[in-house]
Amino acid sequence: MKNQINHPVISVDEIVRPTRVEVDLKILSDNFKKVKKHADCKIMPILKANAYGHGLVRIAQLYEGLKADYLGVAVVEEGILLREMGIKIPILVLGGVWGNQIPLFLKHKLSITASSIDKLKQIDDTAEQMKTKAVVHLKIDTGMERIGVHYYNVDKFLEAAYKCKNIVVEGIYSHFANSEADDLSFTKIQLERFNEVLDFFNSRSIKPPLRHISNSGAILQLPEANLDMVRPGIILFGVYPSEKVKRKVDVKPALSWKSLVVYFKVIKAGNAVGYGLTYKPDHNIRAVTIPVGYGDGYLRSMSHKAKVLLNGKPYPVVGNISMDQIVVNIENDSAYNGDEVILLGTNGNESITCEDLAQWAGTIPYEILTNINTRVPRIYLE
Repeated sequence: MKNQINHPVISVDEIVRPTRVEVDLKILSDNFKKVKKHADCKIMPILKANAYGHGLVRIAQLYEGLKADYLGVAVVEEGILLREMGIKIPILVLGGVWGNQIPLFLKHKLSITASSIDKLKQIDDTAEQMKTKAVVHLKIDTGMERIGVHYYNVDKFLEAAYKCKNIVVEGIYSHFANSEADDLSFTKIQLERFNEVLDFFNSRSIKPPLRHISNSGAILQLPEANLDMVRPGIILFGVYPSEKVKRKVDVKPALSWKSLVVYFKVIKAGNAVGYGLTYKPDHNIRAVTIPVGYGDGYLRSMSHKAKVLLNGKPYPVVGNISMDQIVVNIENDSAYNGDEVILLGTNGNESITCEDLAQWAGTIPYEILTNINTRVPRIYLE
């Protein structure tokens, strides 16, 4: 086992903090192979937000070793870090780009999302000044209303892209707004709009660049959207994008979040627990303190709802979740300092899932994973 927090690799014995995340690389490899086989096309794993909490650099290294065709990140800093850590395969930055960032893309050989004619001109001019070629993927808005040229106003944009002398148009893409729903009517409309945009190339006898629109939900539910390449995100990490999505690929969670008991006490009836004094037991209870809190991404909104696993049994978190600590009511059971606590994962016959934490927090699994702070060490099970 090794640990990496986007920087140094240290041994497990050197980890001081008892709260940690464990990532099973074998499970991640299996998930990748299953998704790749199901999609039957090129694949671009999406590694936004520290690879959905799993650790950007180590997961990128894994997918490069598994022969991913591309990697997708959200911001240029993520792409630069991967280049500095030796990642060689193509990387697309999916977010919008400021003009003063363009030299960074070119210096580190990152593919740029071009989302307007003005952006194309900035990219072209910068590439000319730097005596190089810029690689771009053209972003089409088919109904998300974030960035990209509207599908109904796209011809001038595409024509401008192919007139730029210092730009290589490598891809064209859009993004689904609702592909994880049970009603796919709008998703199909978006796909129709994107295909209409792609008629531009046929009508001008231009070979189309890489076409991609399919995310995790669409990979599972709309195979006709796979086109040349797919962009799986959360599904690669063993979490489905919603409860309603069809589970046509059998993926498994690769991440466990664990800690240790650091204190044991008896709390007398009527004594309040934690900030705000929001919990008072009506009888004497045994309780343990765990060194994790909302500063780690264990969301405060889970207060009075969350449970943890200790010695194979679920126990409730009581009182408000603090920045760095939680208190767990174990009633009359026994526990000792150093006992392992499962915050997310399996212990014996009991499990706490990402969906459980999301329900307790009133949010979605994406937010649970991406909120696990980088101060929590990542340990990789090789």
